[in-house]
Amino acid sequence: MRVFVTGAAGFIGSHVTRALVDRNHDVTILAKPGDAMRRLHPVCNRFETISGMLEDTDLLEKVLMEIQPEASIHLAWYAEPGKYLRDEKNVQSLTASLSLFRLLIKAGCRVIVTAGTCFEYDTDFGYLHEDTPTRPSNLYGAAKLSCFLLGRELATESGIHFAWSRVFYPYGPMEDQRRLVPAAIAALKQGVPFRATPGEQVRDYIHVSDVASAFCLLMEKQAHGVFNICSGAPVSVRQLLEMIGDQMKCPGLIRLGALPYRNGEPPFICGNNTRM
Repeated sequence: MRVFVTGAAGFIGSHVTRALVDRNHDVTILAKPGDAMRRLHPVCNRFETISGMLEDTDLLEKVLMEIQPEASIHLAWYAEPGKYLRDEKNVQSLTASLSLFRLLIKAGCRVIVTAGTCFEYDTDFGYLHEDTPTRPSNLYGAAKLSCFLLGRELATESGIHFAWSRVFYPYGPMEDQRRLVPAAIAALKQGVPFRATPGEQVRDYIHVSDVASAFCLLMEKQAHGVFNICSGAPVSVRQLLEMIGDQMKCPGLIRLGALPYRNGEPPFICGNNTRM
């Protein structure tokens, strides 16, 4: 399929792009001007690159009308660790995403697969199914939920397939070093203590290669509706960090309880992946 990918140079996007070219799709990506795309160096000759911003609607319209993608995987969104949950840049990402959807539909794209988040759900429900009520508690979750609701209506009016993927807690190679797993590994490699909360909060971690496979599958099957991309296996942060400490043979450097829990941090987030 001819596929247009946004956010392709990011953590999840780079793995999705690699998976797409390995599956012999004809891939064009949108990359920010000046982006070194270090995560994509090994496959940089296997896809076409358009340099531009998601907000540049004139450029996007021209490009999309030229390549006429059959499908698009939209992953571009503001996601700076430590800031993205409450930053107003989420509103900019929402606006740019809706504009992209309209341009894709105008260019004849028949399948749009987009990344949502588990933060759209009411996490008080425990195991989260696709029909679990939504109740975002931060700007990131609210903007993603708004994008889903409006994107779904645009797709319905146009008669195209629109798959909304609620991603849980991805980890794996080329992850931002400020996130939990790589930050812990980096600290232990340097022989310095890693300070953490008591770690009783439970999360659903999924390897990024499985996330990439899920996005490809939803596109190839021309799926429609909401899908959890998760492992379905609850793991406490304590278990995760202790496992890292044991694997790196320095468990004493994991300092559980050195930090307080963040305000409003949900005690349990785990998804049900039966539909996927």
